[in-house]
Amino acid sequence: MAKKDYDNWSKTELVREIKKLEKRKKYGILWEDKPEKVATLCKEKLPILEEDTKKEIKTHNEKSVNIMIEGDNYHALSVLNYTHKGKVDVIYIDPPYNTGSKDWKYNNDYVDINDQWRHSKWLSFMEKRLRLAKRLLKRNGVLICTIDKNEHSALGLLLQELFPNREIVCVTIIHNPGGIQGLNFSHTNEYAYFVHPSKGTFISKVKRDDAPQTAFRDWGKETSKRKAAKTCFYPIYVKSGEIIGFGEVCSEEFHPNKSNIHRKDGIIEVYPIDQKGIERKWRFSLKSVEDIKDELVCKKVKNEWVIVREKKDYRWKTVWTENKYNANVYGTKLLNNIIKGTFPYPKSLYAVEDCIKAVIHNKNNATILDFFAGSGTTGHAVLELNHKDGGDRKFILCTNNENNNGDGGGIAEEICYPRVKKIIKGYIGTVDKKQYGGLGGNLKYFKTDFVDAEPTDKNKRKMVAKSTEMLCLKEECFEEVKKGTDFKIFKNSQDKHLGIIYDDDGIEPFKKEVKKLNKKLVVYVFSLDESAREEEFEDMDGNVELKPIPAVILNVYKRIFK
Repeated sequence: MAKKDYDNWSKTELVREIKKLEKRKKYGILWEDKPEKVATLCKEKLPILEEDTKKEIKTHNEKSVNIMIEGDNYHALSVLNYTHKGKVDVIYIDPPYNTGSKDWKYNNDYVDINDQWRHSKWLSFMEKRLRLAKRLLKRNGVLICTIDKNEHSALGLLLQELFPNREIVCVTIIHNPGGIQGLNFSHTNEYAYFVHPSKGTFISKVKRDDAPQTAFRDWGKETSKRKAAKTCFYPIYVKSGEIIGFGEVCSEEFHPNKSNIHRKDGIIEVYPIDQKGIERKWRFSLKSVEDIKDELVCKKVKNEWVIVREKKDYRWKTVWTENKYNANVYGTKLLNNIIKGTFPYPKSLYAVEDCIKAVIHNKNNATILDFFAGSGTTGHAVLELNHKDGGDRKFILCTNNENNNGDGGGIAEEICYPRVKKIIKGYIGTVDKKQYGGLGGNLKYFKTDFVDAEPTDKNKRKMVAKSTEMLCLKEECFEEVKKGTDFKIFKNSQDKHLGIIYDDDGIEPFKKEVKKLNKKLVVYVFSLDESAREEEFEDMDGNVELKPIPAVILNVYKRIFK
């Protein structure tokens, strides 16, 4: 970069330069932004969806519809910015790791270790997609992004820049206990960034059936004695082997002399006094014991009642070490037993499942998005969670159909979709030959396509003609109940109804059908401007909520492709 000759600048030029310098970030990450063809394409063509009905999967008594989108995830995220803005509870992604071993492509070319711009390309690639994804999260939604050592620090700074008002926590997951030998260290772990709102509790607790019991009475040297914390000396009331309440903090003059005092009403007062008669203290004061009272249990030891704490709920730790996170056993081997195609480095099913479980707070109807779906582990994990607790969560998987594994099969059609289909319907293991029952669920399969972006009347009509899938996805209405020459009506399992009017000639026939249905509908009506033709629906008695197409879609694209 040439040195600037400030001596010859005018006052106006200098002031302008100073203002520009003041706007520059003081902290964060800087990189050379590298243009990407899939993004610049959207200046000329706008993404839409087309359904592949042959790949639809239906099972009985299922409410929610899961979604799979085949295409570049930049285009899929663009569509979702219209259909799912502010609707997603959890985003889980496992992006390419940029190891320099031709793991991923940028502008249709593999990025290898000799590419001097490979880190800038990776950051440009991620930043574009994360900006689009950010708009999809609910206000209390959580983003989870896994990564390895190659871009770990860069991703952390990028997330800080994109989510400045959120808390960002990095969890270490031991996914390869055997280790990958480096020049100096053997690498056994990957990282998972959790990005959630900074105020409030957004990470659930871990429930354990084998919860250990620990003494509620403090023990040790001087710090465990009564005088160390006077508010921690009070009776715990036990009756018929159950804790029924707590007494007041004892006065300093009161000394019960033994741990169990039997009252005439059958209640036993239990005090923190040890076998030698030394007055100790409870681990919690009277004010705070209410918070953990459900964890307290009384036990009889040598004819004396003692109080123990049985901690069944634990906070998730920032290092996960369990064997179920082993990606070789519960990723590669598990996948190879489901499908015959090969996929490099699939995630452990249980690592993904636990990541999602940690943030959904037992929400049974959460929406989980993965726009680097790969082998479909996220979809599998969501179906497993539903199967275990009867939930009705749904997933959205986005992946391209490139052959990144060298065996001639596309990722979407030969890896991700077959896996999800088998998990839903059941399968016989390719390796162990065992029969595995299906977990149930429905699936709609879409592919990204395009219409010309130039805002001519002709192109607007094309957008309207190809908008059906996007509108059905936005309103979650997929069952067609009426099809006219220039209109369609859809509904869902909750009896919500959607109407789409594709041309002026469809308005009157549509209105007649609505009067027969006697239902309230969300109605998208063709309009070359931003009006929703309200004057033509004044006789509908408020049974329609009108929205103009394609304006509602084009306005979103104007914002994200500006």
